[in-house]
Amino acid sequence: MFISSAYAATSTAPSDWTSFVPMIVIFVLFYFMLVRPQMKQAKEQRAMIEALKVGDEVATSSGILGKVTKVGDNVVSLEIAPSIIINVQKSAVQALLDKGTIKAL
Repeated sequence: MFISSAYAATSTAPSDWTSFVPMIVIFVLFYFMLVRPQMKQAKEQRAMIEALKVGDEVATSSGILGKVTKVGDNVVSLEIAPSIIINVQKSAVQALLDKGTIKAL
């Protein structure tokens, strides 16, 4: 009598790999929704920084707008006002502006 009730109480356990499927799906979605776009944006930012040349108008991460006067290995010189030149790290350059943007302001 006890043996038959013990067999009736057991249920089939799901296989080990099926319990990981939702977690794998979440990781794949996380990669395609967050990681991959961030890597693409970082790649575009590096390409923009490497393509900087004298005369480009840029905005820095601190909000300073200026015209590139000199490009070094790690430093860019920006003219932020007539005869006022500052040096910033290339990594601080956030965006390349259209020509004439600074004069329009």
